[in-house]
Amino acid sequence: MTTTDADPSTTDAPGFSETVPCEPESARRARLLVCAALDTWDIGELAESGALIVSELISNAVSHTRCRVIRVVIQRETADVIRIGVADKGRGTPEPGWPDDRSEGGRGLLLVQSLSWRWGYDLHHRGKLVWAELRL
Repeated sequence: MTTTDADPSTTDAPGFSETVPCEPESARRARLLVCAALDTWDIGELAESGALIVSELISNAVSHTRCRVIRVVIQRETADVIRIGVADKGRGTPEPGWPDDRSEGGRGLLLVQSLSWRWGYDLHHRGKLVWAELRL
């Protein structure tokens, strides 16, 4: 089950969101949504970074929560700031890992941090939204 919405933002640019199953395969759909949003706003040059960011956020939601569905949100916050977020029902706060050279995981949020202008999370009554912002 997926649903897609387009909502206006503070910049009068449409925001994009989609609810997808909480499974690894949803990362592909989320990457497509991010690329479509960035192309709509004529800033496709951010697509590679945006796609990697949303893939990592999806992966974290799948790995660290017991959710059925997750919500992907892409908004143009200002003329030069794009926010990509993944909402889930988990209450755990995301923390970057500090893996050693032999570790296979734990690098996702470090990658998000290096690709984005800034990142963070917002706790809500029924879960959280982990987000990263790209700046033109």
